[in-house]
Amino acid sequence: MADHKNILLLIVFCIFSSAAVVQLFYYLFFYLAVGLKRPSEAKGTRQPVSIIICARNEAENLQKFLPSVLEQNYPDYEVIVVNDCSEDNSYEILGEYLKQYPHLRISTVNKDPKFAHNKKFAQFIGIKAAKNEILLFTDADCQPVSDKWLEGMTSHFDENIVFVLGYGGYFRENGLLSKYICYDSITIAMQYLGMAIRGLPYMGVGRNLAYRRSVFFRNKGFGAHNHVISGDDDLLVNTIATSENTCVEFTSETHIRSVPSSGINEWLIQKKRHLTTAPYYKLRDKFLLIAEPLTRILFYTTLIVLLSFIFLWQWVLAVFVLRLVTQIIVFALVKKKLNEPGLLAYLLIFDIFSPVINSFIFLSNTRSKSGKNLWK
Repeated sequence: MADHKNILLLIVFCIFSSAAVVQLFYYLFFYLAVGLKRPSEAKGTRQPVSIIICARNEAENLQKFLPSVLEQNYPDYEVIVVNDCSEDNSYEILGEYLKQYPHLRISTVNKDPKFAHNKKFAQFIGIKAAKNEILLFTDADCQPVSDKWLEGMTSHFDENIVFVLGYGGYFRENGLLSKYICYDSITIAMQYLGMAIRGLPYMGVGRNLAYRRSVFFRNKGFGAHNHVISGDDDLLVNTIATSENTCVEFTSETHIRSVPSSGINEWLIQKKRHLTTAPYYKLRDKFLLIAEPLTRILFYTTLIVLLSFIFLWQWVLAVFVLRLVTQIIVFALVKKKLNEPGLLAYLLIFDIFSPVINSFIFLSNTRSKSGKNLWK
């Protein structure tokens, strides 16, 4: 009986060790690449740029953040705000800005009870209205951290580059939810930026993303994913981006800061919307994205089992400490690169619970179609 128990525990130890190896691979191959990335040299000349912002009932955010977009230090650009069925005073605020900024343009989508649409339609209107080849996207509740944002995000476009993936973080606020949102933002950035650096681009964030207008239309808009409610940013990248046509840009001057969700329900709705696009990713990307949280769950589960039975506990603790130290070092490097101070005190607890939280949200999406009503 004891031998049978030891054999089972040995199998658990093998699973634990294998999960740790996979975890170390992600941290040392993908995530560390973000922390060690040196600024890329600008490749192209300053080309005319169209910045596109889709806004629905965003009067307060437009008043607060739009000037930072309109006052970029760049010689030739336009800002297109798609006022999408707003019922607040967005139109009046945009009208006042039109008097001050001649490079601001407004496209208005009027509400029609016979026609319901999502953000993709508003974005299509903005892209169609753009007069320039290089498009840069952000949201109404976002603020560039400097007036060099536009120049930095578009300086890499040459004859080969189609996509430039940027970083979009959040304004830091008090409270555990705000800290978790910042942590979640950093871990997502480690994934998509790290994989892009390693030649496996799979997504970008619509808060800070640039691409070519001609490629969008050559792909017939959002292509095979036109019917998907969300995915105006990540599914387009997932379809077209390659190691040769994609560049990352996340030097400190090119960061975007966004307003975090004010409550747990608002954040859950936003997170559910983000996760609705995962089933449409390429098989390779699905595997890579599932393997990390899955092995993390296995790592912590088997850790608890092995320590409960005090089985090879010295080796178990050694492996745990090795992963933890690696995680802390890599996370510290990345958060410094992304200008995200703090959070190290919460790293372990967030690391344990985040795959559980994401799994719960993903499974709730499969049982609900509530995502179809989400615009932003």
